Amino acid sequence: MGIHLFTGFPGFLANQLIRQLFRDGVTKQIYAIVLQSEMEKAKNEAINIKKEQPHCQIELLEGDITLPNLGIAKAELETVVPRVQFVWHLAAIYDLAVSRKLAWKVNVHGTTIVNDFVRSLPNLKRYIFFSTAYVAGQRNGRLLETELIRPHTFKNYYEETKFEAELRVEDLKSEVPLTILRPGIVCGHSETGKIIKFDGIYFFLNLIASLSKGPSIPFIGSKEATINVVPIDYICKAASYLCTVAEAEGKTLHLTDPKPYKVYDVYSMMVKEMTGKKPIGHIPLSLTKRLLANYSIRKRLGVEYETIEYLAWTAEFDVTQAQAVLHKGGIICPDFLDTLPNIVKFYKENRQRSELFISIK
Repeated sequence: MGIHLFTGFPGFLANQLIRQLFRDGVTKQIYAIVLQSEMEKAKNEAINIKKEQPHCQIELLEGDITLPNLGIAKAELETVVPRVQFVWHLAAIYDLAVSRKLAWKVNVHGTTIVNDFVRSLPNLKRYIFFSTAYVAGQRNGRLLETELIRPHTFKNYYEETKFEAELRVEDLKSEVPLTILRPGIVCGHSETGKIIKFDGIYFFLNLIASLSKGPSIPFIGSKEATINVVPIDYICKAASYLCTVAEAEGKTLHLTDPKPYKVYDVYSMMVKEMTGKKPIGHIPLSLTKRLLANYSIRKRLGVEYETIEYLAWTAEFDVTQAQAVLHKGGIICPDFLDTLPNIVKFYKENRQRSELFISIK
C-alpha cells in the first residue's frame, strides 16, 4: 500500500478507478491534480467518494499537466514529491474530433511534463500510463502488445497524439518502473450501464435513435469489421490489480476484449434493444461519409464524422500478455453482448439529460 497521484480527475475513468483502488485496499490516500476550471466538480466528486470510503482520503491539488511540475504550488510540491509512490496518468483529450493543436498540447506536451515529474520522484514504485489500443491507427491484422509501430495514417488526431505520447512514455522503461495500459473503446458499467458521457459506441445509439423515426433502420459499416468495447468496471478491476503485481512492470498491456464481436452483430443488437426490430438494408460506408461530411446532418443524427472509420476497421488486438497476468488475479472481461442490454437501458433512461451528450462539431 502506498500513496497514489492521479491526473485526469474528476473524469469518469479516474473517479471510477480511484473508487476501485479504495475498495481493493490498494491505497488509502490519493493526490489528484485538478484544473482550476474543474475544481468545483472535483470537490463534489471527492465528497461522494469519501461517503463511500470514509476511511480513505483524496487531496485535491490545483494544477495543470501542461505546466512545469504539473502546475503544483511550490509548498505542496515539497510535500508531494517525497511521498508519492504510484503515479496514474489519465489526463488527455479523448474527443475524436479534437483539433491537432489542442490534442498535441494536452496529450503529447502534457505527457512529456508528467514524465519529467515522474523522474523527480525518489520513492516511485510504479508509473501507470493510460494509452489506447488505437495507437495502431489504420494498421490492420494482428496488433501485438509488444510493438509500437508508426502506422501510415491515423483515423484522427486523438489516435496520433496518443501514439506520440506513448512513444515518450516507452522511453522511460529503462529509467522507472512503469506499466502502459491500452484500453479498447470504454463503455458504461457492465451491470448498471452507468456512464457520464455518451461518446464512443453511444454515437451509434444516437444514430439508431434518430433513424428509428423512419420506416426502417439500415446497417452502416462493414460486416467483416470487428469493434472492441470494454466496460469501465473491467478496466478498473484490471488496472487496480496490475498496478502492484510484478508481472506487469515494464510491460504494455491491451485492456481489450479477447473475444470481440463483429460490428454487424453489435449494431444489430443495439437496434433490437432500442427498437425491438432488426436492421434492414445497408448504407455503403462511402455514402455515409458523404452524408456526415454535412454538419447539419451529423448534428441531427448525433454522430461525429470520425466515428465512421471504426465501422470498417478490421484489426485484431493481441491480448496474450494481459490475459496471462489477469488470469492470475481472476479478472475476466465480461461478454459485451451480455452487457449491452444494460448499456442501452441506461442510455434510454437518461436520454433527457443533455449534459451526457457530446456537442457535435
